[in-house]
Amino acid sequence: MNLDPNTTKYMIKANINADGVVEKPDVVGAIFGQTEGLLGEELDLRDLQKGGRIGRIEVNVNSQKGKSDGVVEIPSGLDSVETAILASALETIDRVGPCKAKVKIISIEDVRVRKRDLIVDRAKELLAEMLEESKNVSGNIADSVKEAVQVHEILSYGQEHLPAGPNVSNSDAIIVVEGRNDVLNLLKAGIKNSIAVEGTNIPNTIIELSKQKTVTAFLDGDRGGELVLKELMQTCEIDFLARAPKGKEVEELTSKQIMKALRHKVMADQFNELIEENGGSQPQSNGRKEKSDFKSRKDKDSRKDRKERPKDKPPKAEPKPVKPAKPAPKLSDEHMMFRDMFNEVAGKSKARLISEANAVIAEMPVKDLAESLKGQDGTQGIKAVVFDGIITQRLLDISSNMGIGTLVASKMGKVSKFPDGLEALTKADFE
Repeated sequence: MNLDPNTTKYMIKANINADGVVEKPDVVGAIFGQTEGLLGEELDLRDLQKGGRIGRIEVNVNSQKGKSDGVVEIPSGLDSVETAILASALETIDRVGPCKAKVKIISIEDVRVRKRDLIVDRAKELLAEMLEESKNVSGNIADSVKEAVQVHEILSYGQEHLPAGPNVSNSDAIIVVEGRNDVLNLLKAGIKNSIAVEGTNIPNTIIELSKQKTVTAFLDGDRGGELVLKELMQTCEIDFLARAPKGKEVEELTSKQIMKALRHKVMADQFNELIEENGGSQPQSNGRKEKSDFKSRKDKDSRKDRKERPKDKPPKAEPKPVKPAKPAPKLSDEHMMFRDMFNEVAGKSKARLISEANAVIAEMPVKDLAESLKGQDGTQGIKAVVFDGIITQRLLDISSNMGIGTLVASKMGKVSKFPDGLEALTKADFE
């Protein structure tokens, strides 16, 4: 369709039916011939077309079984009244060539309305791009300033010039981490009393601080973190232990993950039990047999008094029996595949929809999972849902209704009714 953007205001669309075989030139000739002189000189089609007020007439006609039908489109630069008159005149055409014919107007479209719709849609896109760019610029400025402040806040502490937060000196409690980037990440989370050991050879500064302050060791969830932890337990007076999630480093945790790990810290005396549960070896004694908990270490006078009165000393607790190692579960090939998929989203608050071909159909935040499932049209063949979250009754019901066969998640929530034919796997099933 050829439209002159300077003149076209309306588009006349009409159906044409003929009792015989006709072609485009026949239809155009009938339009010019049978409207000539009908509307006066001012609305003569030939003159209007020569003056550019009527565009090129487009005809799309098909013939079948001795009949012809098609669509006629005429661009108009006339005003609305003149365009309506011209359109109605087309319906007076009763022959095309030697064949009887009938013309019926389908519509008169205001081309400017369509242009305005395109303008509005494009304006929305441009505005969204502007807002996103502005948001990114503001965020980048804020992040840059914040990072600069955090770097400025890092001190060189002690004779070994260890990276530390500004509150290590005046705080009653400190957090011992592995490296400078860990201190930086804790500063981002608002924690200013951390100090880094910078290796497995524990500095004397850390050893002395551990005798004066309450110490929490916050280390990476990998083999290196275990080695540093054992060294700390042998050389320092550690009160609490916190670990990053398995396979994660403290420097890459979000603020929420940092706070969660510190909330779930355990007392140092539980270290042996944790090593046993994790399948590791038991560390050597840290030389503090007299300390049974944090309170006893802080109350030195009370401890001394108990030593002078051995008759008041409580009987030594019997050692706990060592539980036999739990045999590793035998997983099918499909379960091992789901385990690997879960490990990819663990700790990221992400959810993935898996197809029958074991491909990722879509990925979204866990908080949007239920609504995303409800928005699926049911034709994509979702085989499983793998997500870093809790299986709820709502998710079970939605999945059952959609014919989803498997849910893989961190853990199972409180469920009153479990649908038939649905398999639920949690992190515990893979351990």
